[in-house]
Amino acid sequence: MKITCQKNELANALQIVSKAVANKPQTPILSGIYLKAANGILELQATNYEIGLVARIEADVTEEGEIALAGRYFQEVVRKLPGDTVKLSFNRDANIVLIESNQAKFTLLSMNAAEFPTIKPFEGNLSFSIKDNILRGLIKKTVFACSSDESRPVFTGCSLEVTENKVTMAATNTHRLAVKAETFDQSIGNIKIIIPARILQELLHNMVSDIPTDVKVTCSYNQISFSFDNLYMMSRLIEGQFPNYRGVIPPKFATHVLVNTAEFSAAVDRVSLISRSGEYNIIKLEFDGQQIHITSNNPEIGNAEEYVPAEIDGPALTIAFNAQYIIDVLKNIDGQQCRISLNQPLSPASIQEAEDEAFIYIVTPVRTAH
Repeated sequence: MKITCQKNELANALQIVSKAVANKPQTPILSGIYLKAANGILELQATNYEIGLVARIEADVTEEGEIALAGRYFQEVVRKLPGDTVKLSFNRDANIVLIESNQAKFTLLSMNAAEFPTIKPFEGNLSFSIKDNILRGLIKKTVFACSSDESRPVFTGCSLEVTENKVTMAATNTHRLAVKAETFDQSIGNIKIIIPARILQELLHNMVSDIPTDVKVTCSYNQISFSFDNLYMMSRLIEGQFPNYRGVIPPKFATHVLVNTAEFSAAVDRVSLISRSGEYNIIKLEFDGQQIHITSNNPEIGNAEEYVPAEIDGPALTIAFNAQYIIDVLKNIDGQQCRISLNQPLSPASIQEAEDEAFIYIVTPVRTAH
């Protein structure tokens, strides 16, 4: 194999696929990155059996072939190369790969490419296309609510439910719930699966096109793939039954609040500086008159308070929350104003974008001593 390609393109492709390189590989080959050169394209692959990532870049291919290199070293070497272009050539007899750029030369031992479990696109039970900006919205507004507790796997992913022409994504860690829906012009089928948060975060990180582009989504009952631009990402699905979250959403609320998202977010962030070191990071919100009174108290540090103007309709109310659960959702609201809906001090509250009825966030309050 002999190729020449742009250093930046190779470095970017390596950064993407390296996220799937196994930290503690079951077999040594899984610590490697697989490269295949053919027809003017260099394809890079990495997998840890849970997720598989494939990136393709243009290359001047003098001699076609395939190699596998130790992922960590190859990525570091390419990132620090001095030139704009990189030349890779494989010496089969010596089993080494020569990497050249400007005056720099490296040789890396090649792993056995034939042992690498190459990623091949699969045929699923359901396949549909979705614009990347719409998929980005579905993921961004839900994935942050996933749990990181691996002992309860169903909560570490997002539920994706497709019913005819409606796609709904939901995530919960049992203390909060985020749900976002999108409606299509035509029916795309029916499926109910749980996608690991990790692959969704990778997807979000790589969907950066300014112009909306199509993402092809293929699902089966145990894996999912996303294909767009020069990337192909696949992942195993999480087994299990996602809880029936619809019953958690209160049918109606007594107090309705409209507030500027940026002002409220900044104030909560500031006031929580005092409560952050506490075990539960508790802030209190008092909704009364036409303002929200935000307070936090830590006996060992001090206290903080701030007032934010708001339109309040309904009975006055004081309620306490984990500040992080409020900050997280406000970071992911795009609209200028958000709507907070409340019932009792110990009943779940909802936070929504004023302009987006298809998104809802439910958060459970914290019981306080006084």
